[in-house]
Amino acid sequence: MPLFQYKALAPGGTVTEGQLEAGGRQEALRLLAARGLRPVRLAERNGASGNGKPRSSPAGAAPTSEVPSRFGLPGRRRVSSQALENFTRLLASLLAAGVPLSRALVILQKEATHPVAQARWKEIHDRVVDGMSLADAMAQSPETFPRVYVAMVEAGETGGFLDLVLAQIADFQAREKELRSKVLTAMFYPTILLSLALTVMVFLLVVIIPKFQLTFAGFGAKLPALTEALIAVSHTMRAYGVFVALGLALAGYLAGNWLRSPAGRRVWERAILRLPAVGGLVAQYAMARFCRMLGTLLAAGVPLINALNVARRSLGNQILLDAVTRSIDLVKEGKPLGASLAEARTLFAGSTLEMIAVAEESGKLDQELVRIANVTEAELDRRLKTAVALAEPVMLFLIAGLIGVIFVGMALPIFTLQEYIR
Repeated sequence: MPLFQYKALAPGGTVTEGQLEAGGRQEALRLLAARGLRPVRLAERNGASGNGKPRSSPAGAAPTSEVPSRFGLPGRRRVSSQALENFTRLLASLLAAGVPLSRALVILQKEATHPVAQARWKEIHDRVVDGMSLADAMAQSPETFPRVYVAMVEAGETGGFLDLVLAQIADFQAREKELRSKVLTAMFYPTILLSLALTVMVFLLVVIIPKFQLTFAGFGAKLPALTEALIAVSHTMRAYGVFVALGLALAGYLAGNWLRSPAGRRVWERAILRLPAVGGLVAQYAMARFCRMLGTLLAAGVPLINALNVARRSLGNQILLDAVTRSIDLVKEGKPLGASLAEARTLFAGSTLEMIAVAEESGKLDQELVRIANVTEAELDRRLKTAVALAEPVMLFLIAGLIGVIFVGMALPIFTLQEYIR
């Protein structure tokens, strides 16, 4: 009986390797599934090429000759956002045209222009051919497919409208890309000014202010408090600047690692939600995405509990996800959806809850949820445009204030010095 060597993901997320005997590849996959393992690579150790080397055919990864696996290529770079958007939009078009999923993935692999993208699409194809759903195949490549992406694909597969969901994902990606472009364009000029301002500030603190200090010390003049504070900062930068820079770099590295941990990510996401302007935008965007996902699933005939479990994963924020999870528990107990979602007041305003409650009573919940998503996204676009428009003058004002404080601190002793000369 053939012997297969495998690498798989255990239920806890750990990687396990081993061997098993099976009558064929499909039987080996079934045995792994019975053990609760999700295959990453499955290689038949005999009957491959006559040289004793294993014959490898990926179950969740591309062949070893192609170098890709979910754990990385030697020298691999991530798939670009543009390549992922093109993949999503073209896959939606192929599926809408009636092309089978496996064939569509082969077409996308052949048309990929970048080797990294080509290897990644081949991984997805091989996993799907081995019996995985498209969402499960994508979930094994979290560096390419975010959780929200996978949740929406799962919703499309559950409801039987995968092509529509993929088209929505592509639209989301295009909208986010456009938003990032607007923000970067608006902040480019202020960022350049800020860099120049910091350079000038360091030059003044390290070179100019010490010379002024010597001049003032010769007259024995008492310096203003602002000037003394600037001199103290200047002394610190000249004496300990290197150590301060190293300390800040180390603190940034440790903070980055902590924020990537589950506990740190929760603290960060909670802090984002509490920010006066940003928190509301994040919650509003998550609510619109949740409502659109839930409405689309309900319209496709997916039961409410199943639709809620899938839609909540589209929130992208663990704090909001926990709040909606509590609401789902109330729905399971038999409470109406509108009253249950009231537990997540960070996500749903009172007016939104009333509209959901009325739509639930009239039997038009799916239509109302999609309408709420459309209205919310339109309002969100207006608020984002306003925020981006205000960001540039605010940044310029802060830069002018920073440089102004330094010049005022240097100019104040000059008037004091004139009094001592008299």
